[in-house]
Order: sequence, then C-alpha cells, then structure tokens
Amino acid sequence: MQEDKNTNKPLKRKRHILLRIDSWIDSSLWTAGFRLVDLWEEVTIFSRKFHVEGWKKHLINLTGNALTLGAAGSVLLLTLAMPAFEETKKDWRYRGDFAVTFLDRYGNTIGHRGIIHEDSVPIDELPDHFIKAVLATEDRRFFEHFGIDFIGLARAMSENARAGGVVQGGSTLTQQLAKNLFLTNERSLERKVKEAFLALWLEANMSKKEILSLYLDRAYMGGGTFGAAAASQFYFGKNLSDVTLAESAMLAGLFKAPAKYAPHANLPAARARANQVLSNLVQGGLMTEGQVIGARRNPATVIDRAEVKTPDYFLDWAFDEVQKLSASGKFKDHTVVVRTTVDTGLQSVAEQSMESSLREYGEGYRVKQGAMVMIENGGAVRAMVGGRDYGESQFNRATNALRQPGSSFKVYTYAATMEKGYKPETLISDAPVTWRGWSPQNYGRSYAGKVTLETALAKSYNTVPVRLAKDVLGTKVIVDTAKAMGVMTPLREDKTIPLGTSEVTVLDQATGYAVFPADGMQSRRHGIEQVLDYEGNVLYDFERDEQPARRVLSEEANSKMNRMLVTIPVNGTARRGALDNGIVSGGKTGTSQSYRDAWYVGFTGNYTTAVWFGNDDFSPMNNMTGGALPAMTFKRLMDYAHQGMELRPIPGIQNPLPSGSRPEPAAGSANVASATENMPVFVRPRSLSTEATRIIRDMSKRFKDAPALSLSVQKVAGIDTPSNSTKEQN
Repeated sequence: MQEDKNTNKPLKRKRHILLRIDSWIDSSLWTAGFRLVDLWEEVTIFSRKFHVEGWKKHLINLTGNALTLGAAGSVLLLTLAMPAFEETKKDWRYRGDFAVTFLDRYGNTIGHRGIIHEDSVPIDELPDHFIKAVLATEDRRFFEHFGIDFIGLARAMSENARAGGVVQGGSTLTQQLAKNLFLTNERSLERKVKEAFLALWLEANMSKKEILSLYLDRAYMGGGTFGAAAASQFYFGKNLSDVTLAESAMLAGLFKAPAKYAPHANLPAARARANQVLSNLVQGGLMTEGQVIGARRNPATVIDRAEVKTPDYFLDWAFDEVQKLSASGKFKDHTVVVRTTVDTGLQSVAEQSMESSLREYGEGYRVKQGAMVMIENGGAVRAMVGGRDYGESQFNRATNALRQPGSSFKVYTYAATMEKGYKPETLISDAPVTWRGWSPQNYGRSYAGKVTLETALAKSYNTVPVRLAKDVLGTKVIVDTAKAMGVMTPLREDKTIPLGTSEVTVLDQATGYAVFPADGMQSRRHGIEQVLDYEGNVLYDFERDEQPARRVLSEEANSKMNRMLVTIPVNGTARRGALDNGIVSGGKTGTSQSYRDAWYVGFTGNYTTAVWFGNDDFSPMNNMTGGALPAMTFKRLMDYAHQGMELRPIPGIQNPLPSGSRPEPAAGSANVASATENMPVFVRPRSLSTEATRIIRDMSKRFKDAPALSLSVQKVAGIDTPSNSTKEQN
C-alpha cells in the first residue's frame, strides 16, 4: 500500500505542472484578447479625430487614390524606361570618330560615312537666320520644353484632325535627335516609348546648345550628306557660317524629307519647301514679312551637279561592320579606306526592280515597302535594298527589320530531316496533326494524303514539317540547323517554329539559303573585302583574317535539298520566279499570317537573293503570297545578273540547260506568263569577255599580295587624301 502511494506521487506532480501550464495559457490568451480589444477601441477613438465628412472626405479619397496610382505608374514608367536607358550605354557620342571612304568591288569611290565633331561649325558661329529657320520649322518651343512638348503635340493632333490626315508632326527636335543617335526609323510603339525616355535623358544630361549642335551634325540631308555643314558644302559650295537667308531656308527644309526636297535632284520642290520655311519664320514671330521678302524674290541656287546615286542602306550596314571589326581588334585606325563587296550595277538594278514592283503592283496589293539582299557564291554581298526611299526612312529593313519568314523557313526543317537520312522520295502523310494542343492546317484547308517530301516542300504543305518536328526532329534541332546555316537573329524554340513564326531578317534568309549553292559550306556573308589606311597599307583582309568556311550540311543532305528546291520554280509555288534562258534555280516562297509578309528566297550556282515585301505598320496586304511580287522581283534582278556570265552548276544538279531552253511550267500556269510578260527587262551591258574577266581577277589577287599602294596611285584610283576626305564629310 505504501509502495502505491510512492508510485503515484510523480504522476500527481506531472499533472499539477500540466494544469498550471494550461491555466497560464488560458489566462494569457484571455488577457491578450482583452488587451487587443482595448487597443482596437483606443485606435478607433483616436482615428475618429481624423474622420471628415463632405467635400473633405472626397478630397482625401482622391489624394489617396492618386498616390496609389502614382506609385504604380512610377514602377511602370521605370520598367518602360529601362530598355531605353540601356541604349545610352553604347559609345554613341564618339560614333563619328570614324572617317571612312568606301569603294565598290572595283575600287570606285561610292560614299563616305563618319563625322568629325571637332571640324563641325560651332553653334555660336552659325548665322542667326539659319538657327531661326531650323527652329521655326522643326521645333518652335525648343528652348521652352523639357524634351517632350505636350502643347506642340496637342496642336499637331488638332491640325491633323482638322486636315483629316497627318500634316504636322508632334516630335520635338530632342526626340528626333534621340532617334538619330540611339534608335532606328522603325514605326512601332516600342520605338516611340524609347524615343520619349531618351529625349528626357538628353535634356537632363546635355545643354540645349549641345542638343541643337548634335542635331545639326547628325541629320541626313540628302545627296549622301550627313549634317548641315556637309550639306552646305555639297549644295552651295560654301561654309555653313556663310549661307544666306534663302539658302538657310532651303537647308532647313531638308530635315523633313531630304530625298524629296534635295535641290540637286528637284530644285522646284526645294524652293517651294524653302518658301514654306520662310512662312514658318513669319508665323512663329521670329522674323517679319519684310525681312523675308528678299529671300522669297531671290531663292537660293545650287551647284550644278548630277544626282549622285549611292547605295546608302548598304553603306550604313558596312559602316557598322567597320566599327565592329575595329572593336574586335582587327585594326586600330579610325580614318580608313574600305573596299566593299557591292556591285553598283547589280545594286542599281536591285533598286529599280524593287521600285518598279511597288509602283506597278503596290496599290493593288496594298503593300508599301520591300527589302532585298543579293549574295554571290562565297558570301560577298553584291546588292542590298533596305527600303523604298532612303531619304524618307533610313531604317534598313534588310538588316534590322524582324519579320516572320513563313514557309521560307521550312527549308531548315527539311535540311535537318535530310541529315537524318531521309530522301526526297520518302513518303509521309499530309493529314491533320495535333502537337501540344496545336492543330495546323494547310493553305487550302485540304489534305493530300500520302506524299513525298519533295512534293510536300514544293506544294508547301504545313502539316508535313510539323509532323517531322513532332516525330523526327524536335524544335531544338531545327533551330540549331538554322543557326548553323547563318541565321543570326535569336530564334524561339516553340512548337510553331517549323512554320516560320519566329522573326528573322532578310539578310538572315539570304545567308541561310546561300549554303545550298555552296555545297553545304558556310556562306560567310560579308560586305567588306579590305580595310586600308591612306598610305595603301592593308589593315584588314577578309580572306586573310577570317576563318575559312566550315561545313554545316553534308554533301549528301545538301544535294537532296537542291533536288527538291529546284522543282519549286518549275511546278511549285514560285513559278513566277523561274529564270529565262534555261537557267536552273531553286528557292522557296513564304507568306506569314494574314498576309503581313511575303517572301521569296532563291539561288543559282552564282547568286542567292532574298526578297521581302510588307508594311512597316504590320498591316495586312491584299492576299499577296511569296509566289507573286517577291518571286517576280527576284526574277527581274536575277535575269539581269546572269546575262553574259559563266553559269556555275548547282551542287547535285546537272549543268544548266542549253541557252534558249527552260523548264516547261506546270499545267494551269498560263496566268504566270501573262503576269510577267509586261515586266520591264533590264539588259546588262557586256563589257568584258569571260576570259578577260578571269585574267583581271587573277591580276587583282596578285595586287592584294603586292606592296602597299603609293599615294599617287590612290589619287589615280579616286581615293581621297585624308584632308579632302575630312572636308567632304564635314
């Protein structure tokens, strides 16, 4: 009995401790709850002191909402501003330290790029009437706004609404400078947002005088000139500080549309525009009618010089390439002579082909822009068209515009498939397919059943490349193949990539397709053959300093691709692109969703050409496919390019057909002939025989290995001395 009592004592002690803990928890919770109630009551009583009624309550609510929205807006603005401010990290201020004289492939001077700021005319030395003419026309409130002129924007919107169209712009001079320094002329909301933030950044980091000086130095002024100082020398043969009021008005009128109002090309239009600038001076209160009447009665005259045709889109791209080569350590000099790859004859016909197509068919197809790149077998870019009018828009659509390639991208899927051992004769099902919840359809919403890969590519069936990606390749293999073949634009690895939904450039497509005539080797696109100093020393040579081409497609796979691609201009979607005189060509058309982009990329054994048509605002065209205007434009240029030259065979394809014959078009293609028979034909003048051309090329190669050219030889060749070059550019 005593033993039981001794055993229960520890248990009773534990129960006692647990009961005390439970009691403490209960009392603590009750006390805490009671105190919370008291605290809440005290807070409520205290907050009643701030309770307001009536208009004060609404004012406080509005203030609170404004602060909330302001905080959210600040975060949003900062998010939008970050991409714009990234542009300021580039070496934009010293871009003009380069003074480059460009030569074509034959050694003829074709243009200059680069601005020496130290040699530009200081603002304080410019005539007062020139500054007033620029501000009256471009930005009357320049010294009053902070980069964005909301008053001027409202006025422009009002004028445009009254006129029923765009008659007045709302961009400030600072915004225009931001576009010239950091951005392109691409018409997009993203670009306008960046432009606004960069204008604010310029106003915060530079004085008004610096902004105005940079604007006058960087603007394109027509005739291949950049900056008002260079334009004054080009049009009037005098220093900018010596121009008259009439000449100032003509120069100020060039900023809006330099190609349209360039006086050496259209003097009546330039004088009419100058007269409008004089009216702007009077309307803006900067001058009186009596002060401008003399300039109205005695308009400016210009130096009699022929209109200079320069490949400006190509030169802009080549100038960027020069700076990249310098940045990578290929050479150090910034005042150089650059021998480019451009062929001015092919360039001229490329521009005419594009303009002719747009002029004849643009309105009917509702298309306003196009771009084109021609690459010779070996990678040399022979022609580049970046848009319809360089004076109107310097945005290079051949190198900078990202557009969906549509079915023209399918060649990378088929090339990867050929590498897997498939053949053009391999049968595959053209039937409905679903992949990751996506069910693509063919153009006509019909299916052909069992078809060969050759037929599927020629007829551009959509289900087949998707089926290949799903069952054979995967999207990563397709992307890797495209990159290996020369597509440099980042590509998305999503399920729709086989149908060309990831954007690329025209230059990308020309580079990729140039692998096929190169027998599967890298095309190594380039626009610069040599960089020399003004003493003739070779600072950079493409063949010497760049890596040799590497193989990206096996010979067997490349031959299979060529066998399929050469059938497309004969009985596929590109019959309007079939070349004359039996010249065998291959290629592929492409059309993006809602007819926003139309492509044709084709090649022979000699050249590869990529053609794109579309609108800058991404608006749909009128049912235009790649087999229409792009293929026709391709034919115009390529027919000209192959006149009188030795034809190289396409690897894997038998030699070109005898002269005077050509593949017969497929049945039902009579409309093709009728559509092309009225097209203008460009005749290429024959100046040298094939043998003479071969000898001259051999001599050129020997000269490359010879000692540096003397200064006198440079002058004979048309290469300016450093002093003359600097003067022309400034």
